[in-house]
Amino acid sequence: MKRVLLIIGLFLLILTQLSFDSFNQNDGISADSLRNIYNQSPSSWPKPLIDSGVKWQELGVVPNAPISEGSPLTKNLVALGKVLFYDPRLSGSNQISCISCHAPEMNWSDGRQVSLGHDQAANSRNAPSLENIWYFKNLFWDGRANSLEKQLEGPIGSDIEMHQDFKLLPAKLKAIKGYAALFSSAYGDAKITQERIAKAIAGYELTFTSRKSSFDYFLEGNTKRMTDQQIQGLHLFRTKARCMNCHSGPLFTDDDFHNLGLTYYKRAKYEDLGRYNVTKNPEDVGKFRTPGLRNVLRTRPWFHNGLFDNIEGVMNMYNNGMPQPKQKPEELSDPLFPKTDVHIKRLNLTKTERDAIISFLAAITTEPWRITTPELPK
Repeated sequence: MKRVLLIIGLFLLILTQLSFDSFNQNDGISADSLRNIYNQSPSSWPKPLIDSGVKWQELGVVPNAPISEGSPLTKNLVALGKVLFYDPRLSGSNQISCISCHAPEMNWSDGRQVSLGHDQAANSRNAPSLENIWYFKNLFWDGRANSLEKQLEGPIGSDIEMHQDFKLLPAKLKAIKGYAALFSSAYGDAKITQERIAKAIAGYELTFTSRKSSFDYFLEGNTKRMTDQQIQGLHLFRTKARCMNCHSGPLFTDDDFHNLGLTYYKRAKYEDLGRYNVTKNPEDVGKFRTPGLRNVLRTRPWFHNGLFDNIEGVMNMYNNGMPQPKQKPEELSDPLFPKTDVHIKRLNLTKTERDAIISFLAAITTEPWRITTPELPK
C-alpha cells in the first residue's frame, strides 16, 4: 500500500512540474487554471523565467518606509525636511523647490520628458520618481550618488537646475527667522549647516513609499482584487515576457544597471553613455538604473530620456527586443561601442498578451498619498 501511495505521489509531483513547465511555455492556459495557481502563496507559483546568474527575489507586498512622518523619534526632523523640500528659497531664483521636479501628486515625479530648471533650462534626463527612494543603494539614473544626502547636492548646486551655491545656503536660511525654531526642534539648537539641511531633507524622503495596490491586497488573500486579465499579465510578467530578470522583488527592481539600447552613440545631441560617465568602465556604457515599477503607469514618460509617453509604445519596444545596434567595420575595435543587455530579447508577445501585462501594471499602480502642503517659515 505504501509503495502504491509513493508511486501516486511521484506521479502527481511529475504532473505538477509538467503543468508548471507548460505554464512557462504554453500560451493557451485557461483563466481558471491561472487563477487557481496564483491564488496560492507565491512559494507555490510556477518558476519564473530567469536567465542563468541573475539574482532575483519573488514579488511581494509593498514594504513599509524606514520611518514615518509621525514617528516620535524623527517627526521634528521629518517636519523640517518637508518644509525644506517645499521651499523654493533653496534655489538661486527663489522660484524652484524640490517639488518642482518631484511632486507628491505625481508620485514624486514631474510628468515632463526632461525637467525645466533655472531660467527654464532643460535638463538632459527625465526626473525619476523618488517613491521608495530609500531602497536604492546608488542614486540618479547613473548611480553617481550613494546616499540621499549626497544626491541632494546635485540638483541644488546645478547651474541648470536649482542654481544655488550649497555653501551659501545655510546663511540664506539663517536670514529667514522662522527657520531657527524648526532647526532647534529637529536638532536641539538653531545652528544651520549644509549637513543638517541635507540630513533633514533625506529624512523626509525616507518616508516616501508606495500605497498598497490591488496586487498587494491580492497577495494578502483578497483574490478578487485582481481580474483574470491581470492574473494572466502577472503570469506573463514572470515567464514569457522575461520581466523578472530585471524587475523582481516587492519593489519590482534589481537595483542594478542595464543598457536598453538607448545610448544614441556618437549622435552628439542625444548621446548619453550613462553609468560609464561615473565609473569609466567600458562595460558600463549605456547602462542606467533599473527603476521600480510600483505606480509605473503614473510616472510617465519613461526611460532615462523620457522617450515614451505611451505604455503601449514601451511594450512594443520590449517586445521587439529594444534597439540592438550593429557595429560597423571601423567600430569593431571600439571599446565604447554600446552593447544592449543580454537579458533583452525579442519576446513575440501577442497584442492580447501585451494588453494583459499592461493590465497587471495597473494592478501595481494606485493613487498617491495625499500630502498636505506645509506652511513656509517667514
